[in-house]
Amino acid sequence: MLVRNLRCKAGELDLVCRDGDVLAVVEVRQRQSYEYGGAMASVDFWKQRRIIRAARFFFEHRAVYRAYTLRFDVVAVQGLPLGVHRISWLKDAFRAA
Repeated sequence: MLVRNLRCKAGELDLVCRDGDVLAVVEVRQRQSYEYGGAMASVDFWKQRRIIRAARFFFEHRAVYRAYTLRFDVVAVQGLPLGVHRISWLKDAFRAA
């Protein structure tokens, strides 16, 4: 993990991790139930746009990482934090246009 909970004027990035020659921007979402689609579905078009905007800000200000390929992942935690829960990791969940 390179960065955790990065906040900037463009938005917030939960995690930025290195996976070989790829930088993975990871959005972590938690929901108690599958009502309204659950944790994975909560990363809608508008949330993706905010993540992409924050990632662009990150790369503009951290030139050392510009040579890496960028990937957007989503980690969805479904269930109560202190109870039984299910974790799903979707690699390459969406792309920057």
